[in-house]
Amino acid sequence: MDEFEKIDIDAARLMIKRESVSIVDIRDEDSYRESHIAGAVSLGNKNMNAFLKETDRERSLICYCYHGISSQSAAKYFVSQGFKKVYSLIGGFERWREAS
Repeated sequence: MDEFEKIDIDAARLMIKRESVSIVDIRDEDSYRESHIAGAVSLGNKNMNAFLKETDRERSLICYCYHGISSQSAAKYFVSQGFKKVYSLIGGFERWREAS
């Protein structure tokens, strides 16, 4: 995968259920604390370097934000950092929450 892919809620849920996936929440910390996808890591400038050092780049990575826009830039960044299978969640956390 040279580029990230967009993934819908149903496909993301299935992927999370079936395989070991890294999930990153790029919203602000307060929004993360209020609610987030189970297993997601709140990611920002403070912990980005540690995340890059510690995370397996061969493992699928799902990025999400509020509405699925900012996570596309984040997904591009992770591809540029050598992550092999990167996905941006269509509709972001708001759509995830609506679908729950």
